[in-house]
Amino acid sequence: MTETTASGGSVEVSQSGSIATLTLSNSGRRNTMTEAMWRALEPACARLADDASVRAVVVRGAGTDFSAGADISDLRAILRDEDSGHHDGGAVAAGEAALAGLHKPTIAAVEGYCLGGAWQIAAACDIRLASSGATFGITPAKIGIVYPTAGIERLVRIAGPATAKYLLFSGDFVDAERARVLGLVQAVHPAETFWDEVDAFVQRLAARSQLSIQAMKDIVDTIDAAGAGDDSGAELRDASDHWQHLMATAGDAEAGVGAFLAKRTPEFTWNGGRDTQRRTRTGEPAS
Repeated sequence: MTETTASGGSVEVSQSGSIATLTLSNSGRRNTMTEAMWRALEPACARLADDASVRAVVVRGAGTDFSAGADISDLRAILRDEDSGHHDGGAVAAGEAALAGLHKPTIAAVEGYCLGGAWQIAAACDIRLASSGATFGITPAKIGIVYPTAGIERLVRIAGPATAKYLLFSGDFVDAERARVLGLVQAVHPAETFWDEVDAFVQRLAARSQLSIQAMKDIVDTIDAAGAGDDSGAELRDASDHWQHLMATAGDAEAGVGAFLAKRTPEFTWNGGRDTQRRTRTGEPAS
């Protein structure tokens, strides 16, 4: 399945077994993201959410770069919110939110450049794996713009306020190992074996209980958002109650415990869709 944009780039979705790959592609431009590419993320994520055969999603760039960020020539249109008229995210924030809201496990596989707005895509994923040759940079101060609030908020949660300021103020590039030290990525693998390492890791996730993964993704995200409102404690209790009920009825726990006792590999069958996801007090999916 391919989502092709009207302006040359594309967001492509392919699948091998239970693993889907979302590829950012803009040939000859280090996969810079046009407005149409940002807007293609939302429908692509919606289809991945609805496809019961998909158990994990890898996000990558075509060729040897993740993405050099938003297309600067298209920046005003990309950042403009059509409803408010403000330039605080627009298509970037919508694409980031769609990826972050996908209830299945998402892994950003970063090779080459991951710059500017491309960091928002990587940051919206659950886990970030980097090739030893990857380069990261968050560069709004180099061109006189204010990074979207949603992206700053996510960066602060991931790396802390001091590191966020260091990266945002300087716009400096950091290599993969420095990015790992700063908390931007979870693991760095040699360039020669990078894709083998990514595949092995994602296959392990796909073999795990998706009930466990999706439940714990929701619970971790709920804990991460704690303090955003007075109902955060109640939200966490709702999350726990919802998933504990599903655990008691879905069958994965019985399959896992039975396999453990029998000393065999478990076969987990639950891969619930969006209809099994917890909904927040606002009526929106929790994750």
